Amino acid sequence: MTEPEAPTLLAMPKQRYGLEVLAVLGVSYGMSGITALLDFLRAQITINHGAGFSNVATGPINSGTKTQYQWLDILDQLANVLSGVLPAFLAIVLLMRSPAGRGLGIGLDRLRSLEVAQGAGFAAAIGIPGLAFIYVARKLGLNAQIVVTDFPDVWYRIPILILDAFQDGIAEEIIVGAFVLTRLRQLGWTNSRALAASALLRGSYHLYQGYGGFIGNAIMGVIFGWWFQRTRRVVPLIVAHSLIDAVSFIGYVYLHNKVSWI
Repeated sequence: MTEPEAPTLLAMPKQRYGLEVLAVLGVSYGMSGITALLDFLRAQITINHGAGFSNVATGPINSGTKTQYQWLDILDQLANVLSGVLPAFLAIVLLMRSPAGRGLGIGLDRLRSLEVAQGAGFAAAIGIPGLAFIYVARKLGLNAQIVVTDFPDVWYRIPILILDAFQDGIAEEIIVGAFVLTRLRQLGWTNSRALAASALLRGSYHLYQGYGGFIGNAIMGVIFGWWFQRTRRVVPLIVAHSLIDAVSFIGYVYLHNKVSWI
């Protein structure tokens, strides 16, 4: 009696790719988008009773604790960083299982020094107008007051905030950018349709910040996604996103209560 053949992983690639997208987003930014939408609705219904975010404050986005066991506090923060990166690791593993998995097809095969410079340029080009956009949106009552961090004043505050920034950059750009755009194209979506979906997803999990957070991050998603679709290189986007968040986190620490709108 012959044994039945084991099912091949590539028997139904399109269906599998769709399930992979749902699974990865279900443990990462898909659920974040749902909770952000609920926060958005709650702010409109219970606080402002209509449109606007003038009386809404969010956060803290990054928080920490200070106890008598400092080594445990540090380990808690490192565990949080690790948990944020693991969904991106899952996305990478899934990409490696597909036929085009050599070099992952997303530009993680090797680090190019030029890509670091490109990332720094992206950070300046996106971050500076983004800061102005947030300022205008806040003044118009379209964005919440963003409490970036309430991390206690301890010696490891800045290093942990930098690690948090790189965790955000790695996770978002690999999952929302590279993974989602790759899988949607493999599902037969056009580049423009996949780009729109990725950008809307990126905006969705920033809805807790208000209209400005949604629009600003969706625009960022269009720019970053367009770049990835044409270059298949995700490293410059990781560098740019990480630098933008690092400047935001550290800037908030030193400018809060010194600049009126921060």
